[in-house]
Amino acid sequence: MALSDADVQKQIKHMMAFIEQEANEKAEEIDAKAEEEFNIEKGRLVQTQRLKIMEYYEKKEKHIEQQKKIQMSTVRNQARLQVLRGRDDLVSDLLNDAKQRLSRMVADPEIYQGLMDKLVLQGLLCLLEPLVIVRCRPQDFLVVEAALQKAIPEYMMASQKQVEVLVDQEMYLPAHMAGGVEIYSGDQRIKISNTLESRLDLLAQQRMPEILRALFGANPNRKFFL
Repeated sequence: MALSDADVQKQIKHMMAFIEQEANEKAEEIDAKAEEEFNIEKGRLVQTQRLKIMEYYEKKEKHIEQQKKIQMSTVRNQARLQVLRGRDDLVSDLLNDAKQRLSRMVADPEIYQGLMDKLVLQGLLCLLEPLVIVRCRPQDFLVVEAALQKAIPEYMMASQKQVEVLVDQEMYLPAHMAGGVEIYSGDQRIKISNTLESRLDLLAQQRMPEILRALFGANPNRKFFL
């Protein structure tokens, strides 16, 4: 049975409506898929950027913390150096005061002569040389001569050795020194420094732990003591 034009037109409209519906459903499916992929990609990008931002600020925080530690260490070191400088200045002032007291002690002829007797004898006994040269301040020449008159017999008795002692009259110790003598072997290769300054410096080195403890108290970090 032949279809009329009206029936053909109706079937065509029906097919077009079906195709359009299919197309709309496909378009909606594509839109939904695109929206889903967009949201996934957006989430990925957001997460990536968030991680980058977190990493950046973590690095920034670590850098700031490192700079803080460096600054604190620098401040501590500067403070420690200032304390050490202050300590050294105080010890230096103490030693200078001790040297001033030595000068006042030397001003007493009887005390200084007794001290010079001991310094000369000690130097002879340290060297144990047959020929000895003694060097002193210009103003101490007679004091040294008197000390030798007493020290040489005591030396020979103690060492059972002979000794010839020359007082150097060409080269003296500086006149501004506190006092004492330098004693040399005959060839001047061996030197015993028995000046008052050298004895004071030696005593200060030996007693420095006690001096520091007396001035600043015991060091809480120190475990061993001599």
